[in-house]
Amino acid sequence: MSDDERAETLGDLGEFTVIDRLVAGRTHPSGVLVGPGDDAAVVTAPDGRVVLSTDMLVEGRHFRLDWSTPYDVGRKAIAQNAADVEAMGAAATSFVVAFGAPAATPGAAAQELSDGMWAEAATVGASIVGGDLVAAPLWVVSVTVLGDLAGRSAVPIGGARPGDTVAVVGALGRSAAGYELWCNDVRGFADLRSDHLVPTVPYGQGRVAADAGATAMTDVSDGLLADLRHVADASAVGVDLSRESLTADHDAVAAAATAVGADPWGLVLGGGEDHALVATFPGEVPAGWRAVGVVLEGPARVLVDGASWTGPGGWRSF
Repeated sequence: MSDDERAETLGDLGEFTVIDRLVAGRTHPSGVLVGPGDDAAVVTAPDGRVVLSTDMLVEGRHFRLDWSTPYDVGRKAIAQNAADVEAMGAAATSFVVAFGAPAATPGAAAQELSDGMWAEAATVGASIVGGDLVAAPLWVVSVTVLGDLAGRSAVPIGGARPGDTVAVVGALGRSAAGYELWCNDVRGFADLRSDHLVPTVPYGQGRVAADAGATAMTDVSDGLLADLRHVADASAVGVDLSRESLTADHDAVAAAATAVGADPWGLVLGGGEDHALVATFPGEVPAGWRAVGVVLEGPARVLVDGASWTGPGGWRSF
């Protein structure tokens, strides 16, 4: 990209020129019959059912451009939506993106955001098939994801049964630790700082869980305790977590927690945005997953080592 092109803003270029640049040269999987540029996209639904989810990122609330590059924001926007599809036991197939930003936003920043989105979508064999671009007082990124179950039954959030094993795949507490490091301007801990900016979703493991007979599943977006409370409420069961089984997560964030004056268990149990998957299994836990607790008879509640947790409870949208 030339210096002149980098100097151009969204207002200079206009909606259609920006869109043309963002989609130029992109390739799509075979399931996309009509991509960006028409009034609507056309995609196949091989299973006959479509898994659908949507999410929104707002500048200053979900990301900061003095911490994240536009590329990071793009990857995060796609990853957190793909994780919702994974949590149903499906695979993401396509994404629709709406982007709002001030007219003074450099066109190069929009290009970098798009590049990050396409890079993350490519990791699951999907693409961006359409969307919208509008003027807004700050950056807003809204993503809708479509997914395919490939003949599987969807894994609900409310199917956990007493006696099931609670298991996790993916990291816990890393994003929360990274957030505290950024907020406190503590240098070092590069991996944890990066983990907050771009989650590492355990792609493919939702389907592994579904094939292994998972009775309930969700992604850890709001925090392990908060998201398991959704499972407990929807299933009318209790959940008891074992901190001993989460020692590796505790140890991974312990030094950073000390550096910022935080409780490492609060980060592991209450921190979100890692987008690990947590599921309940009636039998053997599949390879790659680790047992972290057990499902109890109701009433709905989440315990830690048999007792109520009094530390941080997870993310609140309002």
